[in-house]
Amino acid sequence: MYSSIGLLTDGPRAHASLTNTIEGLFMVGVLSSYWLFSAFINPLNPADPVWLDVYWVLAGLSVIVLLLLAVSPLDESKAQFSAKAPLMEMPRVMIGLIVRPLVLVFLASAFLYVLMEQGIGTWLPTFNREVLHLPSAMSIQAASIFAGSLALGRLAAGIVLRRLAWFPVLAGCIVAMAALVLATLPLTHGLSVRSDTNWLNAPLAAYIFPLIGLFLAPIYPAINSAILSALPKTYHAAMTGLIVVFSALGGTTGSLITGTVFQMLGGQTAFYLTLIPMALLMLTLWQLSRLSARPAA
Repeated sequence: MYSSIGLLTDGPRAHASLTNTIEGLFMVGVLSSYWLFSAFINPLNPADPVWLDVYWVLAGLSVIVLLLLAVSPLDESKAQFSAKAPLMEMPRVMIGLIVRPLVLVFLASAFLYVLMEQGIGTWLPTFNREVLHLPSAMSIQAASIFAGSLALGRLAAGIVLRRLAWFPVLAGCIVAMAALVLATLPLTHGLSVRSDTNWLNAPLAAYIFPLIGLFLAPIYPAINSAILSALPKTYHAAMTGLIVVFSALGGTTGSLITGTVFQMLGGQTAFYLTLIPMALLMLTLWQLSRLSARPAA
């Protein structure tokens, strides 16, 4: 979708507007997925594989997307590589960017951010079920609070970052995330299984901990904007490729690490350990702020 934005817009304002719309719809999709999956779970037997039928719905939605793309007129002439920048040159440009200190610090920041976001988002339903002892369907639905918080946080940050520098805002967000972890996780100890658990009597942590998304949300868009603004426009396409690659690596690593710790040491420990990437992210963001303030080369 990102590769098509430039084909559909003219000028930076239109590009930014459509990008924000896509980001918003993306979060709506994430939010909806929790409820879609929970609707296919058998409440009497959560282990019933009937929930796999949800993938028929996803397959149908994919077909609809393909049909929409097939009938949508897209002028791809502007996306063709010129003789000065042939397709085979892009890997060389991306490798050349990686060796820059500014880009290395950014990639470390993006990696750490996505590691945290995916680690929490992927395993939050399991945390709700095994630690907070929520019913299976409610465990997934309650995790939608995290996605909703991400969406709300990005909308709010769009207003705040118009008036304030990005580093103080993001540093404050990291401090708030750490405080939320330290304040909320102690509330998850000593909880017992209840057969009548519902939205009215669920543990307080089920509502508070997902609000960490409010403070996670501004980080990723802000650092992407910072790195692209610090580089010449001729490098933006290659930089976007690096963003995608290292975000994917961070997301995969975060889910794997959190799941492994969850299995070996328990859910509380797994989420307590998010304090480590938070501290590392604070350091890389400080370096990114310092390096991005220098004139672009």
